[in-house]
Amino acid sequence: MSKEAVAACWARIRGRLRSEFGDAAYRNWLKAMTLVEVRDSVVRIAAPTRFKRDWIHNHFGARIRGLWQSEDPNVRDIEIIVMPERAGMDAGDDDDLGDRPVPATPEATREPHQTPHQAPHQARPPVFTSGAAVGDESEPVERVDDISARLDPRFTFDNFVVGKPNELAYAAARQVAESVSVRFNPLFLYGGVGLGKTHLMHAIAWQIRKRQPSRKVVYLSAEKFMYQFIRALRLRETVAFKEQFRAIDVLMVDDVQFFSGKDSTQEEFFHTFNALIDQNSQVVISADKSPNDLAGVEERVKSRLAWGLVADLHPTTYELRLGILQSKAEQVGAVVPGNVLEFLAHRITSNVRELEGALTRLVAHADFVGRPITLDSAQDVLKDLLRANSRQVTIEEIQKRVAEHYNIKFGDMHSPRRARAVARPRQVAMYLAKALTSRSLPEIGRKFGGRDHTTVMHAVRKVEELRAGDVGFNEDVELLRRMIEG
Repeated sequence: MSKEAVAACWARIRGRLRSEFGDAAYRNWLKAMTLVEVRDSVVRIAAPTRFKRDWIHNHFGARIRGLWQSEDPNVRDIEIIVMPERAGMDAGDDDDLGDRPVPATPEATREPHQTPHQAPHQARPPVFTSGAAVGDESEPVERVDDISARLDPRFTFDNFVVGKPNELAYAAARQVAESVSVRFNPLFLYGGVGLGKTHLMHAIAWQIRKRQPSRKVVYLSAEKFMYQFIRALRLRETVAFKEQFRAIDVLMVDDVQFFSGKDSTQEEFFHTFNALIDQNSQVVISADKSPNDLAGVEERVKSRLAWGLVADLHPTTYELRLGILQSKAEQVGAVVPGNVLEFLAHRITSNVRELEGALTRLVAHADFVGRPITLDSAQDVLKDLLRANSRQVTIEEIQKRVAEHYNIKFGDMHSPRRARAVARPRQVAMYLAKALTSRSLPEIGRKFGGRDHTTVMHAVRKVEELRAGDVGFNEDVELLRRMIEG
């Protein structure tokens, strides 16, 4: 294929990627790609950083390969390599889709663990006392300086479970932690209690201290910032306070909603923030609300906080909660049956801390009494927590949960399809609707695509027969019932 034909293919593929994944994903991840060469049935594409390379490979690699193979059946595979942006075309040019091949440079063959301009690996990483609570200053600890709080050794990127509700915040945090330059300033993370803001901030600090130990990284709560400021006022050491904070390379302040109504602290934070931004130091902020929704915070402070990238962490989905539980069980070395993890992921939806706390409690109980973890023991040990998370069951909720469990479409609950893969889950949903709601048989039938009440009766009888004769089916239905009922 000629160079012109390859360039045309690449332009069409980039256009398809932009159309399929949307402008936001294209700008954030795909736009920076550069075509290097097509040789020996392999397409080589460059990304500017190792992090972007890994993200593109994991999230878009299969689709890029498929699009190339649709353009040229001879293409066997794609290879995504790392090149600094200066070696390719300007990724910031909105009009340029990067459809011209770029010659390879020595940077392209860099080992995956090494990034451009990275110093050799340091033999002595930062040491923190394992297992200590965040902010506990009773034990000696290596710090950037006295104002930085202790980092929790559990809160790393490796231990952070990524899903759709938090993928933007995670990606932004990784970018800040691994970039040698400031890409956006500040990074503002916000979300409800227990969704992972503090975890990500600790992970950023750990990663920077590991990769660039010479940088001065300070992590502290908004409350501690205020305490340090008031102490400086009382001791008449405000000049030293200002110099101390302005000598930081990376400042991370957690829970800035605490500044609400504290005008003098906001004033000092405003000036500290501006000074750090002016000297190109990285600032990372977290709060429970977006900058514009912070009550009791001055407008000029809100405006500064919204300058850079604002990333929210949404409430968790079932899949993310299940992943978190599986990861937590592996970390503590506990053997927890899959149906128990699924049960907890369905029933405890408030926040991650409560979810992990429930698992810890369950594992501890099993260790103390010497009994295996089962659905029955989980329901008994966690009955107060389950009661707090309970809610009124609706037929729509039952249909949604059953469809998710059997991996069918929600619309199949109402469709005329009679294939067993669809009909059996629909019968289970009818059975549970009869068992868990006060709706009449005709009402239930209408919720399932206008079916007659005799169809619902038949479904209930069929499920009862199957439960009596099939142990596996009975356990499956019982798991669904426990997950759904309040």
